[in-house]
Amino acid sequence: MDQEAAKLIGAGLAAIGAGMAAIGVGNVFGSFLESALRNPGAADGQQGRLFIGFAAAELLGLLSFVVAMILIFVA
Repeated sequence: MDQEAAKLIGAGLAAIGAGMAAIGVGNVFGSFLESALRNPGAADGQQGRLFIGFAAAELLGLLSFVVAMILIFVA
């Protein structure tokens, strides 16, 4: 296996994180909606945690994208 093939395989594996981030965002919003429907009075207090969870999941997706781009274009 040459270096170019190994670089592209590594970038493909790093890009899997973008799909996992999408699953994480869906899980965060699904859990929030489930808890908001069970206890609507507490939904306003949980909204800050919702956005923190969304930002954390999206950050990991962007980080995996950056790693994939570095592997493709820089390494």
